[in-house]
Amino acid sequence: MKCLPKIGRRRLRCAQMIAEPTEQSPDTAQRYRALLELADLIAEPRTLTELLRELAVRLHEIENFDFVNFAIHDDTTGVVRMNIYSSDPKREPTSIELDTESAIGGWVWQHQQPLIFPDLSIETRFPKAVSIMCQDGVRSFCMLPLTHGNSRLGGLGFGRSEPHHYSAGNLEFLGTIAKLVAVVVENACNEKRLVRERDRSQLLLEVTNAVVSTLDFQELFAAVGEWLRRVVGHDYTSIVLYDQDRNSIRLHALDFPASRGFIHADVESVATDSPSARALLTRQVQVYTRGELENMDSPMMKMLLRESILSFCSVPLYTSKSQFGALCLASFKERAFADTDLNLLERIAGQIAIALENIRAYQEIAALKDKLASEKLYLENEIRTEHNFDELVGDSATLQRVLHDVETVAPSDASVLVLGETGTGKELVARAIHQISARKNQSFVKLSCAAIPSGLLESELFGHEKGAFTGALSQKVGRLELANGGTLFLDEVGDIPLELQPKLLRVLQEQEFERLGSNRTVRVNVRVIAATNRELETLVQQREFRSDLYYRLKVFPINIPPLRDRREDIPVLARYFAQKFARRMNKVIDVIPESSMNVLVAWNWPGNVRELQNLIERSVILSKGPVLTVPLAELQLPPSQPSSNGLDDMLKNAEREQIVRVLRETRGTMSGPLGAAARLGVKRTTLQSKMRKLGISRHDFLN
Repeated sequence: MKCLPKIGRRRLRCAQMIAEPTEQSPDTAQRYRALLELADLIAEPRTLTELLRELAVRLHEIENFDFVNFAIHDDTTGVVRMNIYSSDPKREPTSIELDTESAIGGWVWQHQQPLIFPDLSIETRFPKAVSIMCQDGVRSFCMLPLTHGNSRLGGLGFGRSEPHHYSAGNLEFLGTIAKLVAVVVENACNEKRLVRERDRSQLLLEVTNAVVSTLDFQELFAAVGEWLRRVVGHDYTSIVLYDQDRNSIRLHALDFPASRGFIHADVESVATDSPSARALLTRQVQVYTRGELENMDSPMMKMLLRESILSFCSVPLYTSKSQFGALCLASFKERAFADTDLNLLERIAGQIAIALENIRAYQEIAALKDKLASEKLYLENEIRTEHNFDELVGDSATLQRVLHDVETVAPSDASVLVLGETGTGKELVARAIHQISARKNQSFVKLSCAAIPSGLLESELFGHEKGAFTGALSQKVGRLELANGGTLFLDEVGDIPLELQPKLLRVLQEQEFERLGSNRTVRVNVRVIAATNRELETLVQQREFRSDLYYRLKVFPINIPPLRDRREDIPVLARYFAQKFARRMNKVIDVIPESSMNVLVAWNWPGNVRELQNLIERSVILSKGPVLTVPLAELQLPPSQPSSNGLDDMLKNAEREQIVRVLRETRGTMSGPLGAAARLGVKRTTLQSKMRKLGISRHDFLN
């Protein structure tokens, strides 16, 4: 027998159990042969559900019954699952779960003794189970233990529609049937158990692989949720993170497909009386019934109760260095988590904690890298920018007056307010002040108050602490601290929200502030230069800007004139920009036509120096030779603006001269990448329209 395979030995033992008598009637012999054929089911791999269905068919050939009940005790959940099959093939089988105390199979499983019920209609024991069978028309019933060796599986029950069908005389033969069925069922359960253990081992392997390969929390959580659904029955998964400094817990990630909307991610509450905090404090898995959850004051638990959760477990997430929070699972079923599940969850939680530690370390390194990059940007690149004092180009008296003011105020630490229209060069003036001051070797940090949303401006200017607001995952150094020892340039200062102005005033007066979310005072040594194109005096009168802040900024005002008030600087600026962009584009520009220059000098330049610079840059791009091709079409006066200083005539003459020159160079070719239209930066149809208005014919330039 030792040489037989395992399944072969079981089939031999089954044959020995039957002990077929030597003298028997034909019916009895047929029953024993059918009983012996049950042993063949051991060698046929199938699921437990498939096996029970097949057993019900074969048992009907052995024992006459109306209903057969396979009561299987589930060690993982502590319940008895009744699988009821009818002798009527038209009736579908049913499966019902009862707790051990309420099920007849639970009593038989515990006491290992058979039970006989001559008449269920007068039975008072096991009311739940009896009620279910009476609804199916069962009147008499008996159940025998399903046990093989030391394995207690549950019970095997037979039912008939008439009373007093079963008696003590039936027990010997029915016991033989139960012993044989126990062997068959145990074999299927062992296969199921092996499959479950294999799946759980595979899960742990996949979790381990994810730990070493994933640095994104959401990606890790999504993978863990998918794995857990395969091996642990549950309806809700979340990861709760614990903040020791704030003594709070926050629902960081959530997987709850059947949610009715009562609970959602980012819910935060005090850690007191929280299952997750208890799990982390004791470093042990905490399992709760609905009744225990109802006695808690935790807002998260109240939300879960509204979702109709009946069981909940919280598994601590910690390593030897850090504690993070808890992995939480919940179910709509009572006692949904067995000891085997909890052991698996503890092992998975250990892997998740390692992953969280890796992710935190990665985020800290990334945050430090970003911080260093920001400091490098402000402490190095901002100082060594291409903008410098030399770009304040011009010989006009008004510009010289500005430069004189710059040289006067630069050596001091006084606050400077630079005023002027957009594009006049306010930032250039601020940089010039910094470059010739005693702070020139320190940082020049710029902050555009209009470019940053008001909700983020405080954090950008003053910095924030970790957890100061949603999304503040790490400490952030503000521009004021980056500018410590140097100069802070506040561009568009008129757009600072009214509620931030007192904090800025305190910096100007006391050179101190607090980061957002902190009560610790930070002291700095910063010179503030502000700039605006708005009328701050009007804003003060309208109570949109604090008067005390206005006067504190306006210690030394510098007014930059618009370009139209220093027209004598336009030719110098035009040549400067033309040479600058020509060198950048590896071109040679030697000539700016006089007619084009006259138009540039006469134009009012609403965008000031920036507009002129952009126009010259486009001109260099369009120029194919040493003569600058200025797109004069962009300088057409709007119909509502009257011509002044003969500007309209100058535009026409300059444009006609430019078109004639380009047509001559292209020999009358108007289209194509080298044609006159492309050279002038206009469409061919637009060029044809202008030529008709100016009386120019392309035929005059054809060879």
